[in-house]
Amino acid sequence: MINMSNPFKFGSLVEGAFFTDRVEELAKVSDIIDSENHLILISPRRFGKTSLIAKAVKQTQRPEIFLNLQLITSISDFSTELLKKVFKVYPFEKIKHLIKNFRIIPTLSINPINNAVDISFNPVISAKPILEDVLNLIDHLGEKGEKPIVVFDEFQEIRIIDKNMDKILRSVIQSHNHVNYVFLGSLESMMHEIFECKKSPFYHFGVVMYLAPIRTGDFYNFLIQGFSKITNQNLPEITNEILTITQGHPYYTQQLAFHCFNTIKNNTYFSTDQVIQQIIKEHSIDYERLWINLTLKERFLLIEMVQLKYGWIQRKETNIPASTRYSAYKKLLINGFLIQISKNYQMEDPFFERWILEQRS
Repeated sequence: MINMSNPFKFGSLVEGAFFTDRVEELAKVSDIIDSENHLILISPRRFGKTSLIAKAVKQTQRPEIFLNLQLITSISDFSTELLKKVFKVYPFEKIKHLIKNFRIIPTLSINPINNAVDISFNPVISAKPILEDVLNLIDHLGEKGEKPIVVFDEFQEIRIIDKNMDKILRSVIQSHNHVNYVFLGSLESMMHEIFECKKSPFYHFGVVMYLAPIRTGDFYNFLIQGFSKITNQNLPEITNEILTITQGHPYYTQQLAFHCFNTIKNNTYFSTDQVIQQIIKEHSIDYERLWINLTLKERFLLIEMVQLKYGWIQRKETNIPASTRYSAYKKLLINGFLIQISKNYQMEDPFFERWILEQRS
């Protein structure tokens, strides 16, 4: 057995040597957050938005306040969690005297085990003043020190949290001059509606940037370099097989490469298909759970999509109306089963795709 650490990483923040290329994208993001403008970064899930932003922010050495809106349940919850993030970045002594100016004073307590600050606000009729005070606090901190970067992940959730949330948020932060805001979103249609629709409060609020799959040539070189640490045999063949299967999707390319690397390290025999079968086996129960929660129409369209891709059928053999088909695709897109690239739909998870194919064979 060869003692060599695996050079591929997936499932968490990718940084350092694990970060793949994105040289042009990193330069563009850095230019925007170093300016007076805000950034809207859009791409399908698991394309590396968070890792890209993390790397760009780290290079600036400026304070970063990160909030995932998928975990937020109300305006009040938004304010509370955002303030908790502020306390993680700034010293308690620097902030506590500023909170005295809040219209509604929160209750603060320190966890003696991890020194985390717990925050709660008394129930109020309107949560708007709390949100305004927390956001203005961040701008004030930027005025007194280094300009913070506030990152809102899965920003399309803002309309689910509260129907007026976008209006309230925009009315406050539009006057901020000491903060760079970054809005990350995984649903292109919804993010486009928020930032490109003239009726939206956030219309043209910042620079819109779309994150595409990593260029094949760059990913090819990254994989070759990684596998060359353990073998020099069949590197182009292994690398091309991986990229063909994953279509260059950053998350699944790293995942498949990780398992291929371990298999090569621990076995004398290796095949990419063998590794894929092992991944499918490990996630089979998860795939079954996903499948049973789909409607019959959604199942039919996914089967059709997979069979078309692998040449089992030559055309769409159904009379499903275009409007019904589009509606089902949109729901599958929102729920993360599909991604949309250049107006074309494809399955997000290539291993779930193979699982469906095997169940039909």
